[in-house]
Amino acid sequence: MKVKITGLLLIFSVVFGMAQQKKWTLEECVYYAVENNLTVKQFELDLENAIIDESDAIGNMLPTLSASSNASKNVGFTIVSTSNQPVLGNQSTVSVSGNINSDITLYNGLRNFKQLQRAKLNAISNQYRLENLKDDIELRVANAYLQILSNKEALAVSKSQYAITEQDLKRTKELVDSGIVPRGDLLDLEATAAGQEQQMVNNESLVLISRINLAQLLQITDYDNFDITNETFEVPPSDILNNSPKTIFTKALEFRNDIKFSESTVDLAEKDLEIAKGAYAPTLSGFFQYGARYSDATEPLPDGNGGFFTPGFIDQLWIFDGIAYGAQLNVPIFNGHSTRNSVKRSRINLEKSKLQFELDKLDLETTVNQSYVDVTTFAKAYYAAEKTLEARRLAFNYSKERFDVGLMNSFEYSQAQSRVDNAEADLIRTKYDYIFRLKILEFYYGIPLSLE
Repeated sequence: MKVKITGLLLIFSVVFGMAQQKKWTLEECVYYAVENNLTVKQFELDLENAIIDESDAIGNMLPTLSASSNASKNVGFTIVSTSNQPVLGNQSTVSVSGNINSDITLYNGLRNFKQLQRAKLNAISNQYRLENLKDDIELRVANAYLQILSNKEALAVSKSQYAITEQDLKRTKELVDSGIVPRGDLLDLEATAAGQEQQMVNNESLVLISRINLAQLLQITDYDNFDITNETFEVPPSDILNNSPKTIFTKALEFRNDIKFSESTVDLAEKDLEIAKGAYAPTLSGFFQYGARYSDATEPLPDGNGGFFTPGFIDQLWIFDGIAYGAQLNVPIFNGHSTRNSVKRSRINLEKSKLQFELDKLDLETTVNQSYVDVTTFAKAYYAAEKTLEARRLAFNYSKERFDVGLMNSFEYSQAQSRVDNAEADLIRTKYDYIFRLKILEFYYGIPLSLE
């Protein structure tokens, strides 16, 4: 009940947020993307089909029951259904019959029972496939969300840099007008300002494109009003690197839905092989039948008192009824190698499923190891970018002091500013690359996606 209430509250917050143009959080984006993804809906329908298949398998183990009736009128020669006597000439007769039939399979190599087991395994397999798709969507949404944050932060930095350059440009223009500095310094600063303005335009375009990419993942077409929360995230603390890649891989094998789905295909292939082998066994079935009939050509019958009477419609149905029951055995002897070839194909499919399962485990191990290396690499790159930016800022502050007193020309000053700009851009890029790789590695360890 708590889960349902939480889900309803989240849906309400999303709908209300859309109405108020509320900015989306990562959790809202992930939830909305999963709930509205068209492929997810298709997989959910496949899961419903698998559940129906399970119901079909149960029905195959139950007896069948059917009823039939027949009414006919014959002119000329016919056989009376109640007496098996011929009727000659142009006489017309009316016959009515009814039957109730029931059949049940008593034994067929346990194929019906194994079909039920397979249907249950198939439902579980479809559930794993559905959950694996949701995992992939969560990762894609998180990546797109972090890309917007990275582009927004880069835009904010470029705006701040441009504002500082505008101040320097205004001060330099006053000094040029006073004849203190040459006009070439002003032109160099104007070129720097123009480059920074162009970078701002580029960053604005990157923000818009990344917003559209995330909106498309969420199946939202109102790109103009879609945006995420204006938050700045720092690198979250994490102990994930305290675990070895082998430990993370072992943990991932226990809960990753793609591995469970791959393993379930092996189970399905094994069950298919058992079902195929079951066709070698004989089939034993039982049947029960009840029937009654009526004919207007029925001759008078003894009444038990030395006389005769002609039974009516209801009387004939009671008199000429009967029950038949028994069993039928069908032993397969030769069917053109169909069963044998089916077993061979099932064995091949089983081997293919096992090989694919091993390949999926190898792929997961490779992905975990690569993610581990990525985290360590981007961590080093991020901390190196922090130190570089700090050094560039110190150097720029020193250059600014020299420029203000006329000991540095505008070209050298612009170069110092450009190095700071590049260092800040590298820091933003490496920070969000590091955060995303860190979240991927945590995700493989079973930690839910979150930027906190």
